[in-house]
Amino acid sequence: MPDDSVYHLNLVIDDLTNSIRQLNSGESLETELSLATKEDMKFAIKKNKWHFTWKTEFNEQDRLVYKLTTVDEPDVIQGLISLSDKEGFVYVHLAESAPINFGPDKKHEGVGGNLFAFACKRSWDAGNEGFVSYQAKTGLIRHYEEVLGAVHVGGHNMIIYPQEALFLIKQYFKA
Repeated sequence: MPDDSVYHLNLVIDDLTNSIRQLNSGESLETELSLATKEDMKFAIKKNKWHFTWKTEFNEQDRLVYKLTTVDEPDVIQGLISLSDKEGFVYVHLAESAPINFGPDKKHEGVGGNLFAFACKRSWDAGNEGFVSYQAKTGLIRHYEEVLGAVHVGGHNMIIYPQEALFLIKQYFKA
């Protein structure tokens, strides 16, 4: 029986910014990551053009779902990421830009990089040197290698090693 909780990430990293950048003005917006709430899950649904069923992910006992928001608009979710703390690394189960941030009419760029930088920082802060692992869709393996510096270790498995993790952390988080 296939494990429905194993996703192959399909998040395109559009740009590595220092926060997220508003496309129409070029303005960088300060961001925050916090635990998503049950209330947030009422809006992160396929009917609202999210690609994944986040309520199901939120209810999984072995993971935490975080939301990316801007300081100026804390009620507007820019992206979501589902993580588990493992022995020696953080595992990313799922990451997705909000519907307003993908496609030709997207509002912001830098969401995906911000989410992965958060996973690296969480790993670093836990004493795991920034190690992050996830499974990528086949068509995005090269993309993650080029943009995030992730290493393809076979199958769909990807790892972000400490040097690349530190680069992402410094890119997105102020000292």
